Amino acid sequence: MSCGHKQSVVTKKTELTARLLFSTMNDKHNVYTFEDYKCSPDPVFTVERECLEPCPAPIVVDNGSFQCRAGWASGVSQLDEPRLVFKSVAARSRGAARSDAHVGNDIPNLEPLRWTFKSAFDRNLVVNFDIQELMFDYVFMHLGISTQGHVDHPVVITEPPCNPLHGRQMMSELLFECYGVPRVAYGVDSLFSFYHNNVSDGAGLPSTGLVVSSGYHCSHVLPIINGRLDALNCKRVNLGGGQAASYLQRLLQLKYPANQTAITLSRMEQLLHQHSYVALDYQHELEKWRSPNFYEREVHRVQLPFSGRAAGVCVSVEEKNERKTQQLRRLQEINSRRREEKLQEDQKRLETLLSVQELLEDGSLELFHRSLVELNMDSAEELQSYIHKLSVSVEQHRLMKAETAEVEQPAEDGSEMVPDLNQDNDEPGKTTSTIQPLFNKAEYHQLFVGTERLRVPEILFQPSLIGEEQMGLMETMQFVLEQYPPEQQEALVKNVFLTGGNLQYPGLKERVQRDLLAIRPFQSHFKVSLARRPALDAWFGACEWALTNPAEAQGWISRHDYEENGGEYLREHCASNIFIPMKLNKPSSATKQTLMGKCLTDTSLPDTTSNDKDNDISLV
Repeated sequence: MSCGHKQSVVTKKTELTARLLFSTMNDKHNVYTFEDYKCSPDPVFTVERECLEPCPAPIVVDNGSFQCRAGWASGVSQLDEPRLVFKSVAARSRGAARSDAHVGNDIPNLEPLRWTFKSAFDRNLVVNFDIQELMFDYVFMHLGISTQGHVDHPVVITEPPCNPLHGRQMMSELLFECYGVPRVAYGVDSLFSFYHNNVSDGAGLPSTGLVVSSGYHCSHVLPIINGRLDALNCKRVNLGGGQAASYLQRLLQLKYPANQTAITLSRMEQLLHQHSYVALDYQHELEKWRSPNFYEREVHRVQLPFSGRAAGVCVSVEEKNERKTQQLRRLQEINSRRREEKLQEDQKRLETLLSVQELLEDGSLELFHRSLVELNMDSAEELQSYIHKLSVSVEQHRLMKAETAEVEQPAEDGSEMVPDLNQDNDEPGKTTSTIQPLFNKAEYHQLFVGTERLRVPEILFQPSLIGEEQMGLMETMQFVLEQYPPEQQEALVKNVFLTGGNLQYPGLKERVQRDLLAIRPFQSHFKVSLARRPALDAWFGACEWALTNPAEAQGWISRHDYEENGGEYLREHCASNIFIPMKLNKPSSATKQTLMGKCLTDTSLPDTTSNDKDNDISLV
């Protein structure tokens, strides 16, 4: 048996094995696809009559760093859902006008414009109030508020835990000065969710509990003591859904370097929400993935978009021969066209040279020599040599054209001469297979998401996996609990509440229960509950608070309060931050004289003597 025949037999066996394996895999496993949502612009709603009578209904804005949710707190059934849900980003190129900015769902596809995105947030804090103003413009316009220059509705807005007072001051200034709202109420998003879930369960307002929340940029552990947030012992972990999506993107781009451009951040967020889970025992779960059977059963195959024939399509020998015939015919037509163009050029050149030779025969020597100079020739012998060469070339082209026409002429029976394209048989007399499989492009563009499904959510519990020198959620929870006496610890762990868009992984509640059992003393009791809608309950909680607390209730900041106490002022309520003002002592007369002397010698120092009465600074 020849070497070529052996190689062909091995190749055919390999192709058959691969075909059988791929068909078996497709029978056992489903191939997931990316949905690639494209946002459609939000409609401009009209204000319902129930939102205007008997008094203007409050507007509830859950101002999240990933998504912003806005709607009415009217108590009407058709308005009990957020009217607007959009990404908290604005796309505006450098130097563009303010009217050219695209906000939220006005951006149909996020990926092409991601480099132009601008956010109002730095981590979970609002710092860019120009972008925040664009967000408010978008919310008020699409909710149908048409009043020019002011908004007649109260506003309930969420803020992060322990929000710096400068941030609240700028937010109040924006709402009162720019939009002229009558009242504002601030509340912590996770606390709104906490109270909403407890009240909905019929338990009433909870007095003590431990809230664990995780958003797009940060996670928090918030102790609630006697119905109020204990701001002194709140802790933040700088990890959230954004870091998890970036980590998943890096893992898959390293795993599939040929598909780096297709592995976008938006698709990774979709993978994170739909295919990831939290392992009950991380190391034990990784050991399971070492088994080939477990891997084949649990791996998720996700199809990337690609161009080409569909997966598993085969081409017959007849189709293959037809393609070769068409390709050969196209090449023949191209060559024939080129030969025809070459023949025409040679004939035109030959006619020009013969006309110059006729000048010599007619005796027009002066005109003949002038034509030779134009043709870049030196003598009549050189002219005669060129004429001879072109004559021979033209004659050869004509003969070749005639032979080609005879070959391409169809036979008498109407059949067309086709070259034998079936010359790749290994042995004479042996027929080829009627079906030849093509390379499966679809399988080449698939992402096999295996251990990444549990490795990425694990960063919440082990931030060291991505190089972060921080405590995980459970270590942070243990640190917070250790700040209290045993009696209060028992009260806190009896109501551990999980909320936030980044805590929707399957198995998360069970993992928290297992780790909490490990850190608590023997025979201690605890209860862990998960929000019914972790991403939306903050808005529903704020809406419920606005309905149960009218304008005269505690928690609303009026314009008079803003003008009297400053923008950082906060009226506390059950879901708000703690307002801790700090007053600076007035400088003594000696200090004033020293400052006056410095002002005389250094003009860059501000005048501190003119604002002695406005020296109250509040910090959290």
